[in-house]
Amino acid sequence: MDKRTFRKQLAGLLSFFCLLVILVFASCVSTQDSLSAVRSRGVLLVGATGDYRPMSYLEPETGRYVGFDAALAGDLSESLGVRLEFVPTSWPTLMDDTLAGKFDLAVCGITITSARKELALMSEGYLGNGKTVLCRAEDADKYISLESINRPEVRVMENPGGLNEKFARANLSRANLMIHPVNEEIPGLVASGRADVMITEILEAEYYASQDPRLAAPLLKEPFTRGQLGFLLPPGSEPLLEYVNGFIEKERESGRLDELGEIYLRGRRP
Repeated sequence: MDKRTFRKQLAGLLSFFCLLVILVFASCVSTQDSLSAVRSRGVLLVGATGDYRPMSYLEPETGRYVGFDAALAGDLSESLGVRLEFVPTSWPTLMDDTLAGKFDLAVCGITITSARKELALMSEGYLGNGKTVLCRAEDADKYISLESINRPEVRVMENPGGLNEKFARANLSRANLMIHPVNEEIPGLVASGRADVMITEILEAEYYASQDPRLAAPLLKEPFTRGQLGFLLPPGSEPLLEYVNGFIEKERESGRLDELGEIYLRGRRP
């Protein structure tokens, strides 16, 4: 091999090595920078659907997000020493928006699932939940099992794109499934007779049943499923995820999670 050929090959190897180092460094920076990026920006961007009472609901009159998760997000931003800014998302676009990095994390009554963890990051659970039934009070003794709901004459109404719709499609194939775009309107439509049943989470069913005497949640103690709610983060956000998990543990140990439950889930000050 002559010197010229050797120099070309050496230059090529050096260029490849430099490119490899740059890519590895960039990957490390992006992985390690999620927490410091929030702090240097001075703003925590939190994705929220704004349609889930009592977790995270966007008040049309005030433009404020209120609820258990909205307050929890406020606690998190305060602990980070940054300002909180909510970013609107929806159940059909929640994962796509997360993967696109439209916000630092999302918290709006998001159930921890293996499917979500395959695509993104999820924190430790901070609140127990599960699928149950919301129906009219007069039908509280009627809809007490999946079998009693899974009938052609039973109108089941769900919002599009979330786990409620997926659960209904998987378990209530014989029922008359009705998709309504505005989640917070469904309990009222059930109460007024426009639908018979809403499959939803324990927290939401309990809240609406306590607010409207026309509604009942007969299976709160015997839900169809049990799970945990968690924060959803984009891939590569491990440092921020670690901070969030530590934050959740501190909120639990201090009694703050119980306090938020008293305020937003049971409607009374502790």
